[in-house]
Amino acid sequence: MGEDELKYYMRAGEIAYNAKKFAEGVVKPGKTLLEVADSIEKYIIDSGGDLAFPINLSVNHVAAHRTPLIDDKEAIPEDSVIKVDLGVHINGFIADTALTLIFNDKYIQLGEVVQKALVKGLSQVKPGVKFSDAGRVIEKTVRKAGYKVIKNLTGHNLSQYRIHAGESIPNYRDPFARGRFKAGKAYAMEPFGTDGKGWVKEIHSLIQIYSLRKVPEDLDKLGPEKAKIVDYVTKKFRTLPFCERWLRPLIGELGINEVRGALQELSKSGVLYSYPVLVEVGKGFVVQFEETFVVGDDGPIITTNPVLREEIKTFKKH
Repeated sequence: MGEDELKYYMRAGEIAYNAKKFAEGVVKPGKTLLEVADSIEKYIIDSGGDLAFPINLSVNHVAAHRTPLIDDKEAIPEDSVIKVDLGVHINGFIADTALTLIFNDKYIQLGEVVQKALVKGLSQVKPGVKFSDAGRVIEKTVRKAGYKVIKNLTGHNLSQYRIHAGESIPNYRDPFARGRFKAGKAYAMEPFGTDGKGWVKEIHSLIQIYSLRKVPEDLDKLGPEKAKIVDYVTKKFRTLPFCERWLRPLIGELGINEVRGALQELSKSGVLYSYPVLVEVGKGFVVQFEETFVVGDDGPIITTNPVLREEIKTFKKH
């Protein structure tokens, strides 16, 4: 990894870390998901970052891919557990990070356990270590406390303008995960813990996030509305995920129902990739923590949490 790339990763991580701190003061029961999402995303942009994906605000048994629609009325309930998963990029180099805010005392221990599991997983990282070795430590930590990891959600590597760049880091000892950490590469580690069954399912009736999968050679064949959306997405977001809230200029021009219908049709035809909302199959509450790091010669350089970066150094010394 070159100096400039590392600099971009570190700057994106700094903004993302500060955005998490900002989120801690914004995410409160009673506030709507829409006002929270808009305010945190505005904070990222005002801080000099670009949005790597729509902020995920996933409540209770919802694990991921929940971002508010432009007319969303859902509010954060009392006694809830809410995952805040946000992404920042600088020139396409991404910081992907998440925290869980817990407003229900019953789940404080679960939150502490998942945070501990993340620290232990990160402490395993150095060049040549198997992904599954980090996953084994994560699962052992969570299971020892009486909870389960979600086995079909994983960490991943990152590359320029690609959030999931082809490799998966399991949150358990997966014998089929043969990948190893490589020096100079960027990864995101993200354990999910639950008091449910440890598995999520896709809700295909709830699609709120999309990304560009392919650009047809002849956009005109799509029809004017869909062609305008694909052209806009290609120029503004490239292959990064987006949501309807980010299409406000087109919604103002074309209308919300027309844009929603076009997004659904573009997804069905394979032009767009869709991300269904993910829910825990046993309706268990879900907690998530996530950090991005670059693998250094002797361990992880955590980009999204300078405090944890120093803690990991101390942890590894002992």
